[in-house]
Amino acid sequence: MAEPTPRRNEPRLRPAPLLFEPAEAASDPEHFFDLESIDDPRALLARATELTLAFRAAADRAVEFQAMAAAQLADPRKFDRLTTADIAERAEWTEDYAKKMVEFGRDLMRGGVEGRGPGGTA
Repeated sequence: MAEPTPRRNEPRLRPAPLLFEPAEAASDPEHFFDLESIDDPRALLARATELTLAFRAAADRAVEFQAMAAAQLADPRKFDRLTTADIAERAEWTEDYAKKMVEFGRDLMRGGVEGRGPGGTA
């Protein structure tokens, strides 16, 4: 991941909300959260930055949920657990990445993650 995941005891930043677009706007390939209609470059930069931060936060959070799900699926205490190869296939990851995600998910569930992503970097 490009940026570290916040520690459990640190408050999460709340980026600008992602508003869902009407179906007709979403079907237009040139339309993206109404950014194309902003003429003022300062306003465009501000809104585009808000969206960037919101998407990053959403992606980081989704990765945490992926990791927790992977850890739960690989739980050795469960008779129906999946192997890391099975998890990798389902998530379209490499097996090595699946192992890292299982470990990251276990850390998250224990509450012991210190601002690092599944690759072990801060």
